[in-house]
Amino acid sequence: MGDLIIETNRLILRDWREEDWPEFLRHTNTPAVMQWLGGVLDTAKQQWMRDRLEGYSRNNGFTFWVVERKVDGGHLAGEIIGFCGLKMSNQPGGPMGEHEIGWRLREDAWGHGYAKEAAQASLRLGFESFGAPYIIALTVAPNTGSWGLMKRLGMRRRDDLDFENSDFGTDTVIVYSIDRAEWEQTV
Repeated sequence: MGDLIIETNRLILRDWREEDWPEFLRHTNTPAVMQWLGGVLDTAKQQWMRDRLEGYSRNNGFTFWVVERKVDGGHLAGEIIGFCGLKMSNQPGGPMGEHEIGWRLREDAWGHGYAKEAAQASLRLGFESFGAPYIIALTVAPNTGSWGLMKRLGMRRRDDLDFENSDFGTDTVIVYSIDRAEWEQTV
């Protein structure tokens, strides 16, 4: 099974295995999923993303982990539905070196509460295991699904931290955050 990171009611967040990458990319490197993330990744960018995620784990002890579904509503246990987790923020022009939460789920997993469940588990790890004083999240204004989830997690908009960066398109990157005290009120 690999190193278990955390288990929720319906999900397992865990470290990456070699065999995870083809399934993850097949389901998440699509026009719909990548709409606000700079578009579908070519082979070189897929390797770049993989190297980054594996590097976060090596360098910090955390990353955007595999999100695997348990048996749920007829779905198979072990099915990879995306990633969710933490990294240290590193987008040029933005807040650098802060704990950042992020997620990316395959399209058929949208609207079932999986992203919120995985994000809540990741926030818990960030505050309780990795000592984050606060955690930020980044998206672009047109990505209403992403910032809507940030609000449902109890995060608040931090327009003072918004920044320009063309890595994911031409939209301004917007920032949400939550500190430990705010998070404790949501659990």
